[in-house]
Amino acid sequence: MQVVVDRLVAALGQLILGKEREIRLALCCVLARGHLLLEDLPGMGKTTLAQGLATLLGLDYQRVQFTSDMLPADLLGVSVFEQQREFVFHPGPVFTQVLLADEINRGSPRTQSALLEAMAERQVSIDRQTRLLPAPFFVIATQNPQDQAGTYPLPESQLDRFLMCLSLGYPGRETEKRMLLQTARPALHAQLAAGELLQMQAAVAQVRVANAALDYLLDLVETSRTPGLVPNALSPRASQALMAAAQAWAYMAGRDHVLPDDIQEVFGAVAEHRMRHQTQSGGRRHQLSQSLLGRVDPLR
Repeated sequence: MQVVVDRLVAALGQLILGKEREIRLALCCVLARGHLLLEDLPGMGKTTLAQGLATLLGLDYQRVQFTSDMLPADLLGVSVFEQQREFVFHPGPVFTQVLLADEINRGSPRTQSALLEAMAERQVSIDRQTRLLPAPFFVIATQNPQDQAGTYPLPESQLDRFLMCLSLGYPGRETEKRMLLQTARPALHAQLAAGELLQMQAAVAQVRVANAALDYLLDLVETSRTPGLVPNALSPRASQALMAAAQAWAYMAGRDHVLPDDIQEVFGAVAEHRMRHQTQSGGRRHQLSQSLLGRVDPLR
């Protein structure tokens, strides 16, 4: 499957120039059955990445633009009393395989929280009924920096539901020059057949994690719980997310077992948004995770 992964990365790399590592991490998040938070300034390619990923994976896709006056029903759906004298449920955009929650932190906390059950349980509860969401179900949310006008910070409980948080950042000078000289956006087509992504996700879950790799992972998590070391220590859910992401990264490299290097590669994307305060600037994004990685010896 490494050939398939490389093909997906190369195809998306034609659309998002100069960001191969971020593309690989986004694909890793999908394979690990997680949800992805993209945090950056407007105009950095967050929405383009989400749209391109959904197209390449051959998944149904819906985009919701979060605003301050958006209601939970606008996302989940609503029951309408129709002519046959009964209530008929009209599903909202959450009933899709890939949901792009664009500028999620411009929505009110009440609307943001409407996503929690969907992200955690792959289902929503409406009108005393539980309705299952399609499989696979993947949320890609974008958010603007917290110091911009009209934003609401995401609560820690919701941040914890995102397996990864990425920032695309500014492109290099030559990359931006290539971007400006492009005459048309490359056309993307589905690279996976129906059900193939589910098979890949199932294979990721079978990647072996030896005791040595698992002990290294737990050392990192336990070190984060040292009083005063980081603003927010890593929870058991973070441990599960870190292991799933490391399995996916190993799978993408064509291996059937996890190495300490796999854990290191995904650690920042999985752990940083869980450990830092929401008020911290994006410029400090990797400082906490790099500090932890420097404190723990993978070979002990």
